[in-house]
Amino acid sequence: MDISVVIPLLNEEESLQELYSWIAKVMQSNSYEYEVIFIDDGSTDTSWNVIEKLSLEHTQVKGIRLQKNYGKSQALDAGFEMAQGKVVITMDADLQDNPDEIPELYDLITKEDFDLISGWKKKRYDNVITKNIPSKLFNAAARRTSGLKLHDFNCGLKAYKSIVIKTVKVSGEMHRYIPVLAKNEGFTNIGEKVVQHQARKYGVTKFGIDRFINGFLDLITISFLSKFGKRPMHLFGLWGSLVFAVGFFAASYIGVLKLYKLSQGMKTILVTDNPWFYISLIAMVIGTQLFLAGFLGELLVRPKNGEKHYTIKEKLNF
Repeated sequence: MDISVVIPLLNEEESLQELYSWIAKVMQSNSYEYEVIFIDDGSTDTSWNVIEKLSLEHTQVKGIRLQKNYGKSQALDAGFEMAQGKVVITMDADLQDNPDEIPELYDLITKEDFDLISGWKKKRYDNVITKNIPSKLFNAAARRTSGLKLHDFNCGLKAYKSIVIKTVKVSGEMHRYIPVLAKNEGFTNIGEKVVQHQARKYGVTKFGIDRFINGFLDLITISFLSKFGKRPMHLFGLWGSLVFAVGFFAASYIGVLKLYKLSQGMKTILVTDNPWFYISLIAMVIGTQLFLAGFLGELLVRPKNGEKHYTIKEKLNF
């Protein structure tokens, strides 16, 4: 199979039929063998009914219905697991992503051998105050932290080699950082393509300003995971050892100094009356705790094989 189109959605009943018709037109005009996987992330409208109807009418349409609203990352992960195409393309279900971009995205993966192509909505039709400006700040921080020179990390329109999405596990709210996760797994041939952004035709956005707050928190998380996710002892163990050593040598100095003064008949105070003694003890305790945190992190760093963070309620055409 040439292409799998993976589409996570939440309450997009009005756009699904139009979106599939548009995708099918593009696929047929380019003679692609394809599948379209809709992942219903706990919709409360009739989105699943629309997907059921499409799957009965078109064998290329497949559906996954999650038990509840887990979030976009979990929906994408469910779709990635089921995707069979050698190129996997993700897009949003709200018609703001343009299916006409699919052929060029496909060629960039298959002919130019990119591992991943991320869309860049250079001209946006979103609210400037609530979306555009926060998005620019967020992307600037993400570029600086990750080292990837992408303009739009959060663009839903992306293309991947199959091996990339089968290797990268997406959980929490890390969908916006899939390029970073892919880079961490060794897929370094990551490119960018300017894509057309369209004004929302139906419904309302499912994301508020809080997504940028969560995005920055996730950025801190992924920055840490990128550097120390597979070797937490290198961070906690190092700092724990340094802090413990400072405390140990400080306590030793206090003890040796007291013995020296006693041997010389000099006036001295009890060690326990010296505030620096307690500071050194606290430093040794903190150092020990940091070291143990690194050790426990090493034990917990990898999830269990096959662990999932979602429950599938129904499947269609799989």
